[in-house]
Amino acid sequence: MRELVILGTASQVPTRTRNHNGYLLRWDGEGLLFDPGEGTQRQMTYAGVSASSVSRICLTHLHGDHCFGLPGVLSRMVLDGVTHPVHLHYPASGEEAVRALVSLATPGLDLRLHPHGSAGAIADGLEVQPLRHRIEAYGYRLTEPSSRSLLPERLAAAGIKGPDVGRLQREGRIGDTALEDVSMPRPGQSFAFVMDTAECEGAEALAEDADLLVAESTFSDDDAGLAAEYLHLTAGQAGTLAANGHARTLVLTHFSSRYPDVGVLAEEAGAAVVVGEGASGGTHVIVANDLDRISLPKRRLLP
Repeated sequence: MRELVILGTASQVPTRTRNHNGYLLRWDGEGLLFDPGEGTQRQMTYAGVSASSVSRICLTHLHGDHCFGLPGVLSRMVLDGVTHPVHLHYPASGEEAVRALVSLATPGLDLRLHPHGSAGAIADGLEVQPLRHRIEAYGYRLTEPSSRSLLPERLAAAGIKGPDVGRLQREGRIGDTALEDVSMPRPGQSFAFVMDTAECEGAEALAEDADLLVAESTFSDDDAGLAAEYLHLTAGQAGTLAANGHARTLVLTHFSSRYPDVGVLAEEAGAAVVVGEGASGGTHVIVANDLDRISLPKRRLLP
């Protein structure tokens, strides 16, 4: 299963209908929890998300609306008897704050801290890129390597079966039959998480060819001055980021409480997607609401 569970969508101040940040990505057998803001544990209950499903926690930065829910989530994991290791990734400059938050949690969890201070891979398939915010911040990207899907009819025609199938996959050839002869390309999927940032190269690198891009859109284009002052994206800028990166699905979130109706943000992002450089209008825009579940789009078709 690969889906994004939206636990909260508000920036800075929660509203009656929007909790602070929180996003759980189900990725095969792993659960990645991004930016658990205040109230995340309760939102997980509403969403039917078990604490035991979380294997990694990723913090973009250490502003409260992105991390104050961490002690509660960790304590709930202890209460639920989680025994597997839980990996916590965060900017190195936030070490003191992270350790303070962790110290508030109930002890007994195999929690492994992984600070990072530069762009690059931080775990298998998981990388970070620096963002441009008021404090050190990083976005995350999870990428599945491309591979090949075996075609049963071609395997049968080549007389390859049983253990020889695995051998073919490992060695790439059996006799006159190459792996390419009995398979087709299987493109890997990718997920990108861009939060609290002004426009920057790091955000662009994360968004490039993403199947599912989660991007903050704190302000409307009319409030671009505020966005520039506080180093956030407008909805139009989020749309441009997705369009220029050829992202397939854009999920807008992290909304300021000044917009009780975020429909205007959806319109601005949609308009930017259509006119974005190199865009064909193919990026699908979704406005996130608390407790939404968003599946990754079907795999890209390769020529």
